[in-house]
Amino acid sequence: MNVLQVSAEIFPLLKTGGLADVAGALPGALQSVDCQVRVVLPGFPAILADLTDVHVLAELSAPWGEPLRVLYGRLKTLGVNAYLIDLPHLYHRPGSPYEDAWRHPYADNHRRFALLGWVAALLAHGLDGHWQPQVVHSHDWHAGLTPAYMAFMHHQSMRVATVFTVHNLAYQGVFSPASFYELGLPHSAFGVNGVEFYGQVSFMKAGLYYADHITTVSPTYAREIQTPAQGCGFDGLLRTRASALSGILNAVDDAVWNPATDPHVTDRFDADNTAGKARCKAALQADLGLSVQADAPLFGVVSRLTDQKGLHLVLRALDAILSRGGQLVLLGTGEAHLEALFKARAAQYPHAVSVRIGYDEAYAHRIFSATDVTLVPSQFEPCGLTQMYGLKYGSLPLVHRVGGLADTVVDCSLENLADGRANGFVFDDFSQQALERAIARAFALYARKSEWDAVRAHGMRQDLGWQGAARQYAALYQHLCA
Repeated sequence: MNVLQVSAEIFPLLKTGGLADVAGALPGALQSVDCQVRVVLPGFPAILADLTDVHVLAELSAPWGEPLRVLYGRLKTLGVNAYLIDLPHLYHRPGSPYEDAWRHPYADNHRRFALLGWVAALLAHGLDGHWQPQVVHSHDWHAGLTPAYMAFMHHQSMRVATVFTVHNLAYQGVFSPASFYELGLPHSAFGVNGVEFYGQVSFMKAGLYYADHITTVSPTYAREIQTPAQGCGFDGLLRTRASALSGILNAVDDAVWNPATDPHVTDRFDADNTAGKARCKAALQADLGLSVQADAPLFGVVSRLTDQKGLHLVLRALDAILSRGGQLVLLGTGEAHLEALFKARAAQYPHAVSVRIGYDEAYAHRIFSATDVTLVPSQFEPCGLTQMYGLKYGSLPLVHRVGGLADTVVDCSLENLADGRANGFVFDDFSQQALERAIARAFALYARKSEWDAVRAHGMRQDLGWQGAARQYAALYQHLCA
């Protein structure tokens, strides 16, 4: 089956979050279950630089009249065939793919990502005469217009199915109504049964409304987004589309996240021999100026610094960690006030707290390899990959029971310990008190070394790879095409 994947970023070439990890791992996983996958991406410099065997597939004029080229080649790092939108005016910019250096969204983001969906739709309708997709699978709001464009293009003889995956419903790609007239969609698309959302244009809504099937990145999140609390204004639409909505849990790329082969860690280890993990912990403590104490539980945070991620709760609960003799290492970037508050705590407790603002892929691997506990106390979490990285590296996740966190972490309650199912710590109320009770349970288990080691080994042995998810996606594609 031929599958065209549409996304704004792809690991390891361009990454701002978990979307890139999924976009980078899924094509290879699908190839293993007999899907032939190609990807279409914006021509960001980091992606263009990796494209080999390049030729110009088409020279086009965007819906608003701007000339562009569609390049075809092979991404050598990923080993996947790719179509890239070559328009330097839109994509060759400093800052992130979505914001400038001052963290302001680019004013023409509606053009930059409408073009992604428009080119994907053209590919679905025969732009490449040598390869025809049977399924177009688009990811998050940046690619949300793909099924909308496909719905209004003249149909060819073979119907092409559309799948739209929601990675985070809170990011909706909302633009002014004036932007609609640049998109090249018919006037009928701007309505409640279309892309209109409270008088504006929503790329996310376009995907939710026009796709043949909607997936989310965990089964629990698929249920949560049909409620007012988590639906972000789309819960009514999602309830009407419940029969075409399902959750497929994200996974971990074993080729990238494996402590037995990881080139970024101080010492390699696995579930049967964890001596290397102790050396990773001691090395990181020494490098960061923390007290080198094997018996001090080391808590880790690798996250965007936002209230949604529960980082304000971590700040409030930090004294509970420090008073019990624990330590904290944090890597992340985000809201300025959270960055400042964490840096202040690191300055206050330099031998127990380390904070690095920014993102460093290799350093993130070192944190997971060294820490005993991975903190993911998100208010909501569509899937979360951080807790899975923690499990792979023997850093027991401590999480709020929402979304994919609820689907992957089993609390260390007495009955779960007895059944051998426990792999972390889970709290229900999104509050400082509930987080501190979970932290207390983590300290209590850490003091019981044999039980801690058994829980850690169980977590490390879990199958978190992409094969299961790939089989579910392939079955969905077959169903839609049938």
